[in-house]
Amino acid sequence: MASHVEQNRKNRTGHHSARRERTSENGDLDHDRPDSGSPAEDLPDIVDVVMAMGRQSDDVRAPLSDEPSPALPPAETKFAGQMPAHLGDLTERARGYVEAASSANTRRAYAADWKHFSDWARRQGFSLMPPDPQIVGLYITALASGSASGGDKKSVSTIERRLSSLGWNYAQRGLSLERKHRAVATVMAGIRNSHARPPRQKEAILPEDLMAMLETLDRGTLRGLRDRAMLLIGFTGALRRSEIVGLDCGRDQTSDGRGWIEIFPEKGLLVTLRGKTGWREVEIGRGSSDITCPVVALQTWLNLARIAHGPLFRRVTGQGKHVGAERLNDQEVARLVRRTALAAGVRGDLAEGERATLFAGHSLRAGLASSAEVEERYIQKQLGHASAEMTRKYQRRRDRFRVNLTKASGL
Repeated sequence: MASHVEQNRKNRTGHHSARRERTSENGDLDHDRPDSGSPAEDLPDIVDVVMAMGRQSDDVRAPLSDEPSPALPPAETKFAGQMPAHLGDLTERARGYVEAASSANTRRAYAADWKHFSDWARRQGFSLMPPDPQIVGLYITALASGSASGGDKKSVSTIERRLSSLGWNYAQRGLSLERKHRAVATVMAGIRNSHARPPRQKEAILPEDLMAMLETLDRGTLRGLRDRAMLLIGFTGALRRSEIVGLDCGRDQTSDGRGWIEIFPEKGLLVTLRGKTGWREVEIGRGSSDITCPVVALQTWLNLARIAHGPLFRRVTGQGKHVGAERLNDQEVARLVRRTALAAGVRGDLAEGERATLFAGHSLRAGLASSAEVEERYIQKQLGHASAEMTRKYQRRRDRFRVNLTKASGL
């Protein structure tokens, strides 16, 4: 591997300056530019092919390497003037479908991972294109040892995500990263054996914890009513944070919605949403009292906030008196869970700094899975899991020490 890297350096010496000049035009590797744009903007996508048909040749973005990816149409197919209107409409539709192929959080993470790899490769004098398994093997070694991040040794799960991210980014450029190559697969196997640790899971919020958290909210303000509804809907529906804030009042009301609700007066709430495993329906029944009923909490919020159309959960401004039109960011759910859990003294036996890292949006999903005393298949359906094994991972505390095999063995 060392000889290969040395040869890579020699091969690049002759054209290094030309490549630096070319990459500085599109901001891909020239990170010294003050306004080079985000890494996500540098990704060639399927729409570039369409856009190239209606632009002058100097408007087409420079490729990331000597091999353009994906290939642009021949010059004779380009139009000399502006793009025809019908192609412009197709372009916008295609961009919309590209955006819908993955979540915004996934795209942001993949863009950040690609930027980190690009910066590291530039510092080492390596070429990004074409994908080289031996260079990638050195990169993941640097991640595991900490030399790629100023001494910060990355976990096995983080390194595996970086590999997936590199594969995705290369695929967007029409290239393929050979992850089964021994320079990658063998090094990754060694990293797992040397650095694997038990997964760190977020603490499950149990019913008594949730009720204490609800008491920390001000029922006399719109913000308090909204937060109350979010916690109860997230817990009883076992929803992800993106699913909570992605809900609309009805079907097909917004372009960025991930689902909608239907209220059945006598029974409860039916949530139809698009999650990681596709479309599914989630039933949220009425509570045993109005104080802990998710349906009552949601109706109270919607009525007093005067929301009948569009996003369900929105930002509250103007000292809690004005409700905006745009939906909340999913990070607000994580902040809400963490803030109320700390205020309620959940896991008060731990130090303050440790408690702050235990709670997040997934604490609500894990809480329902850990506390609902029903058959496992019902919990699996509510969480939208394809396998019961995944559901058991969410049941953090329910089954601990439920069966004492020591006593059962006669000791």
